[in-house]
Amino acid sequence: MDSVDIEVLRSALGWLDEGQGVTLATVVQTYGSSPRPPGALLAIRGDGRVCGSVSGGCVEEDLIDQVRRGELAAKGPEVVTYGISREQAQRFGLPCGGRLEIVLEPLEDRQAMAALLGAIQRRELIARILDLQTGQIRLVPAGRDDELRFDGHTLTTVHGPRWRLIIIGAGQSSHYLAQMAQALDYQVIICDPREEYAAGWQLPGVELKTGMPDDVVNDLGLDSRSVVVALTHDPRLDDMVLLEALDSAAFYVGALGSRANNAKRRQRLAEHFGFTQEQLARLHGPVGLPIGSRTPPEIAIAILAEITAKRHGLRLEVVDRERQEAPGVQALASA
Repeated sequence: MDSVDIEVLRSALGWLDEGQGVTLATVVQTYGSSPRPPGALLAIRGDGRVCGSVSGGCVEEDLIDQVRRGELAAKGPEVVTYGISREQAQRFGLPCGGRLEIVLEPLEDRQAMAALLGAIQRRELIARILDLQTGQIRLVPAGRDDELRFDGHTLTTVHGPRWRLIIIGAGQSSHYLAQMAQALDYQVIICDPREEYAAGWQLPGVELKTGMPDDVVNDLGLDSRSVVVALTHDPRLDDMVLLEALDSAAFYVGALGSRANNAKRRQRLAEHFGFTQEQLARLHGPVGLPIGSRTPPEIAIAILAEITAKRHGLRLEVVDRERQEAPGVQALASA
């Protein structure tokens, strides 16, 4: 989940601790065009104060007004739908044909909310199961492929830590990649033990680590919401982190370099370190989509485009074939 939704949960817990009434709204289904996806959250305090969004501002005012007057979710969870008719869609400013289905629940179990946030803080992936009939909450471990489910009686939402991007190398390409990743709400960590590079790193909000790459990723504990991209073009550093990342639960592992250099890298990893073809297949190298990137900003776009596509479950077989036939993604690393 992103930092906005985590902040919604934190605000809800804080209001509960203050003795305030809190209603949590969750988008469970969308039809046609919709401003916010399933899973989007909005916390509404008893006095009408809010945190989060379920429609980008289209229906929030009506929700707040009804919750404050006790007309929605006063006695337990409730389902509300916006945009059923053309008139309602126009009234609430929903896109043409748009429809939102939202579950509203009065939050009463402070302990369950604290436990959920605690799991997120520990970088655990967890499912929150709401029984709409009883209002009871259960928390159970979730898998990487689990997603929101709603059958009209039970709502299961999946919660976890923010996506984390670990970049090896503090060069120019890393700067653009880190900057763009921040805009996509990644927690960004830069690792570079080379003093001449680390000393010149300046980007607010990005954590800089100067330890050796293998030690850094081991200390971080790579999980299914971790992304590792090696950009030093120095095998002494890049291979070091790949040895750990390819044998971890990391979601995505990529390395800068031409097709020829990445072929040599795979050969080294197989011959000297015993990596299997299955493990090597996880390596995205050349890193990023083959979009003809030439400059550091273009390389950053290509990398984030591929990561985003994989996060959304898009099949990239055609692109992979083009990558094998086309020049390397990075002209800067074509040696």
